[in-house]
Amino acid sequence: MSRIGDFLTLEQMRRLGARSNLMGALLVLHAWALIGCGMALFAWWPNPFTFLLGVMVIGGRQLGIAILMHDAAHGLLFADRRLNDWVGSWLCAFPVFTSLTLYRPYHLQHHRFTQQPQDPDLGLSAAFPTSRTSLRRKIVRDLTGQTAFLRRGEQLRRALGPADAPIATQLGNLWRREKGPLVANAVLLVGLSAIGYWWLYPVMWLLPLATWYQLVSRIRNIAEHAVVPDNDDPLRNTRTTHANPLMRLLVAPYWVNYHLEHHLFMFVPCWRLPQAHRALIEAGRGPSMELKPGYLAVLKAATTGASPGGRGSGERMAQHI
Repeated sequence: MSRIGDFLTLEQMRRLGARSNLMGALLVLHAWALIGCGMALFAWWPNPFTFLLGVMVIGGRQLGIAILMHDAAHGLLFADRRLNDWVGSWLCAFPVFTSLTLYRPYHLQHHRFTQQPQDPDLGLSAAFPTSRTSLRRKIVRDLTGQTAFLRRGEQLRRALGPADAPIATQLGNLWRREKGPLVANAVLLVGLSAIGYWWLYPVMWLLPLATWYQLVSRIRNIAEHAVVPDNDDPLRNTRTTHANPLMRLLVAPYWVNYHLEHHLFMFVPCWRLPQAHRALIEAGRGPSMELKPGYLAVLKAATTGASPGGRGSGERMAQHI
């Protein structure tokens, strides 16, 4: 069993683990500023190009605020715990119909049992390798909203409770479970309506959430744990994928591509993960790490040598960060 002290000095641990209220605020502001820019560009100059660009940029930042919610689940987004949980919930989790409270224990179990039978995320990687045909079908389902429809439908069924319960009971269950997401999205709709652009909510919020967000979430899940070489080695049971600026804008926001470093050092905020990566490389750990030069290389590895149909039928439909 590897220990953090095997990889970092005490000084490195202290420096890399430092949290910042200012940096947390800047990251959340950056995410929402890009979302606002995507909406404003399409509203100002509506055409197919700005529509596609807006969907991709906004969908990428929706993943971005989900990633910041993930940092908040580890208590890393803000140094102040109450601020961390409030912002992580209301400005990160609820807008994309997620719950920080429900996500935190689930995700910590994933860290405790990474790639082991008790890992609740194991189903996300077990489907790979798969055939290119199977992967194409998954991509089509993501980009046409089918994945979102199935996921959200499952969420709503769980929230409503027993199907034979009275409607009033079901609505009460729905409100108790989904109050945060419903309020956050109502505020977003009302705010856009107040400035005369209510239609941006379905076109430039719900549509990116139902399409591009689903695709980049899938790509990220594949990159993190699919077809890793060793389920027991912390340097090889998860993966770091190098990302160029375009990929960081549209697919891998807020250093989420440094997933190996995140698993190894859960106490490090996302914005310090590149420093953790450099520390490992400078310590000569590079040859032992599971690294890929880009997301296309990951997808190629995840579709090599698979038979048609693969194992994709068992893939979980729940969305995980």
